[in-house]
Amino acid sequence: MALKLDVVRLLIADDVGIGKTIEAGLILRELYDRGEIDGATVLCPPHLVEQWVTELESKFAIQAAAVTASSAGRLERDLPSGESVFRAYPFTVVSLDFIKSPQRRNEFLARAQEFVIVDEAHACVARGDARHRRFDLLRDLAANDDRHLVMLTATPHSGDEQGYWNLLSLLHPDFGRLGEVSPDERQRLRVRLAAHFVQRRRIDIDAWKSQKGTFPKHERLEEDYRLDGRHEAFLFEVLDYCAEIVERKGEDARRQRLAFWGTLALMRCVASSPAAALKALRTRAQLDAPEDEAEAIAEAVFDSEADDRPDDDVEPAADIGDPALQKLIETATVLAAEPERDPKLKALVKDLEPLLNKGFSPVVFCRYIATAETVARALSKRFKGWEVMSITGELPPDERRARIDLLGKNDKRILVATDCLSEGINLQESFDAVVHYDLSWNPTRHQQREGRVDRFGQRSPEVRSVLMYGANNPVDGAVLQVILRKADTIRKETGVPVPMPGDERSLTEALMKAVLLRRREVRQDLFRYRLNGRG
Repeated sequence: MALKLDVVRLLIADDVGIGKTIEAGLILRELYDRGEIDGATVLCPPHLVEQWVTELESKFAIQAAAVTASSAGRLERDLPSGESVFRAYPFTVVSLDFIKSPQRRNEFLARAQEFVIVDEAHACVARGDARHRRFDLLRDLAANDDRHLVMLTATPHSGDEQGYWNLLSLLHPDFGRLGEVSPDERQRLRVRLAAHFVQRRRIDIDAWKSQKGTFPKHERLEEDYRLDGRHEAFLFEVLDYCAEIVERKGEDARRQRLAFWGTLALMRCVASSPAAALKALRTRAQLDAPEDEAEAIAEAVFDSEADDRPDDDVEPAADIGDPALQKLIETATVLAAEPERDPKLKALVKDLEPLLNKGFSPVVFCRYIATAETVARALSKRFKGWEVMSITGELPPDERRARIDLLGKNDKRILVATDCLSEGINLQESFDAVVHYDLSWNPTRHQQREGRVDRFGQRSPEVRSVLMYGANNPVDGAVLQVILRKADTIRKETGVPVPMPGDERSLTEALMKAVLLRRREVRQDLFRYRLNGRG
């Protein structure tokens, strides 16, 4: 497709694990070897910079300079006065966060290479001020009719229709009008678009290959657990507290909104682990945060499609200065000190045993740092013959890679990680199973986690994923039924990963408010369940 175009303008939207990075690298290497380009730049989220540098060097013999907020100063010190890093190095991998400032943006536009790859392109067109600035940058790059542009994303349509048209407009301005033209004109534009847009599923690749088995068989399991005793009581104490926050009247609307996001974050931490809840309860929330920071808080709480920082795994701030929190802190302190009594952790051990006995090497995904560290310590004590290691966003990318390589040398290994490993690092060489210890509030994040092991190059004929959820946790129940299972049904029927629909934040906010309002009814249902001798 690329070589049929005089100027390469491609949107590669293949499924997770098919090889979008390799496809873009093949196009880049071919144009370079033909002498049609002298250099190239990869634009990507900051957590993917090192991965791209490694892939370009190891697979295409291209040495690229990593240009990030931390490396730019060092690179520029070695250059003559007035020389730009974007011209001094023919191949660069540039953090999108680094060039969002007007000064850097203008310098990049003035000296950008004639071939640009944009990874996670959907993150440049979603809502939010930061994404708007990124779209402006890409639109200015695409305005040069001679510039080659290859965009990569597994979710081209992330539920934001205008964002989708914006993404297509970068291929050609005409494609941005697809949503407003007549049916006849839309059909003509779709025929033109077919030369620039490819989206393949796993089944497409298997159908194309003469021999089946390009990808492993994937078995998905769901395992529930029940909180009991103090752990169950703590959950409902937090739900009661959060409901009171939601029902308060008369506060400043913006502060109330931030407080509500804080309560949702606290609910997620409690569902994750007592250790994560304790960290959140002890961290003071910023109820007067600037608008851009408030936006980042919301994206992290909701696992938003626009949140391109999966390594943001720090426990959110939940302390809003309310004296009522002290009782919750005391309870969380007691529970966090006794992880061996945690029903969720006991359930994880039970779920891991058959996997390990059958020779699987699992990755246990947690949402927060405190949870991952607690889980790793507990599994080290329980599974004496296995090497257990935790990796979180506290580690720099190069150390994460080094730890994975070290762990991979052990025959019996368990990796416990936060979502800092859900993108950018491929794990199929050493791992072949995924356990979702914490539910994400976005189905795409689950697909990304599983895509670390279920991808091209997996040597095991079978991979497994286990989704854990609290059977008596109304938050888990709502997320599982309304968000995750519906998305999974659509994926099974269409073969295409489906992100959250429309305004995913509004949907999730409404869902969680309904959970809080129904908490008493849920508690009564649980009481009747036990009374009838079934609990």
